[in-house]
Amino acid sequence: MRVVDLFSGCGGMSLGLEQAGFDVVGAFDNWDPAIAIYQENFRHPIYKEDLSADKALDSVCQLKPDLIAGGPPCQDYSIAGKRNLGKRANLTIRFAEIVTSVKPKWVLFENVYNIERFPTLPKMKEMLSEAGYGFSSMVLDASRCGAPQKRQRFILVGCLGASNGFLDDILRDGLSTKQMTVRDYLGDRLQTQYYYMHPRSYNRRAVFSIDEPASTIRGINRPIPENYRKHPADKVDVSEGVRALTTRERGLLQTFPESFAFPGAKTDVELAIGNAVPPALARYVANCIKKWEEVNS
Repeated sequence: MRVVDLFSGCGGMSLGLEQAGFDVVGAFDNWDPAIAIYQENFRHPIYKEDLSADKALDSVCQLKPDLIAGGPPCQDYSIAGKRNLGKRANLTIRFAEIVTSVKPKWVLFENVYNIERFPTLPKMKEMLSEAGYGFSSMVLDASRCGAPQKRQRFILVGCLGASNGFLDDILRDGLSTKQMTVRDYLGDRLQTQYYYMHPRSYNRRAVFSIDEPASTIRGINRPIPENYRKHPADKVDVSEGVRALTTRERGLLQTFPESFAFPGAKTDVELAIGNAVPPALARYVANCIKKWEEVNS
């Protein structure tokens, strides 16, 4: 199955699809640091292109994809609240425009779980339906899909001519009944029982045990502040041998393999890692698509 990855970032979606045996023939992004990482790790080309521009449609079409995958930038869905959605949210509509113009058999869309709160998603679903796609959509917990991280992501899989909900059972049936912990995935590789992950606010915990899934890996990685005060939910006090994770360790928790290279400035690399689709999550969904194809081919 020929795949084109739109808004590919540093390549988490592409890697997971390749691990499932799909043939990724090209990727598109517009952020130089992510493109540099992608180029270092894949043999197929990545194109620096503004996907909102008219010529992008021709570029995608020329690659003749059987599946178009993508996770348009999602910051507006994360922080918008009651404010108007901006240009980034409109890229979700642009994603749907490209899909419905190119008309691959399959479409795979990934985004933050709370995209369901905003009007952009129903509009995208309407566009896909009018173009002949049936789709399954749900929020998946990455820790039940092979990643040691409690990362909730919205997934939509569409197929031309299928009925709505066609993949629901397969997506649900393969989920692990147990959340994967950091120890399950890395053993004692971190050489610490407890570690620090900088929280969005100090109303949230920041010290975690390797015997639980990691919280969502974000694009910010900071050392433990000198004046940090223990949160009631922290596993231990930071004085008890706790340390922050390295960039490489954060990549591992996103399920990038040790062999995956992360060239570039540390702040850029951290952001690329935090924005990435965990390859294990992409692989899980890709294998669900393969199971449906095997039964319905």
